[in-house]
Amino acid sequence: MALDLFAGIPVTDFAAALPWYERFFGRRPSFLPNDTEAVWEVAEHRYVYIVEDPERAGNALVLSFVDDLNERVAEISRRGIEPAKRETYDGGATKMIYRDTDGNEISFGGPG
Repeated sequence: MALDLFAGIPVTDFAAALPWYERFFGRRPSFLPNDTEAVWEVAEHRYVYIVEDPERAGNALVLSFVDDLNERVAEISRRGIEPAKRETYDGGATKMIYRDTDGNEISFGGPG
């Protein structure tokens, strides 16, 4: 059974949010379904998308657990985006939290 997973992030202004997400992901969207939505394939059959929805903007929580956390954080930093917060958990896991201009949280976790 195939499963495609889409994690949505509502933003206040699609046109204003798009450049930040392009820098965050390091590339243009994988596809644009319409004029107010952009989708990035972050792993096979796994997608993160932004959609203009001002009433819900700022409330998203998206976490991806990766095995290359330090490399990923360094790449994002080179593109001019720094984490808003770093959390370290018992057992050695680390979570790097990023926030877009609406306050949505998009995080990466992994061995730190």
